[in-house]
Amino acid sequence: MIVRIMGEGQVQVAENQLPALNKLDDDLLAEVESGDQDGFRRTLGALLDAVRSAGEPLPDDSLEPSELILPAPEATLEEVKAMLKDDGLIPG
Repeated sequence: MIVRIMGEGQVQVAENQLPALNKLDDDLLAEVESGDQDGFRRTLGALLDAVRSAGEPLPDDSLEPSELILPAPEATLEEVKAMLKDDGLIPG
């Protein structure tokens, strides 16, 4: 799966990494819904770090379509809330 982190670029993440990423996404969704600013900031950072660690960066000149777009690290709770779907940022 190709994942774009806004403002950073794209990484190729293996499908077997998705369960761990979905757990962080579920936590992020709960924190956004409850308005937990500190938890939101911590979990967004953990989610983006997990994607970076699990993924293989694509070259900057690569223009592959992204299957998933994640917010930038400095995104606000309100910005992320606008990006969320019923099951979070990561489908499944």
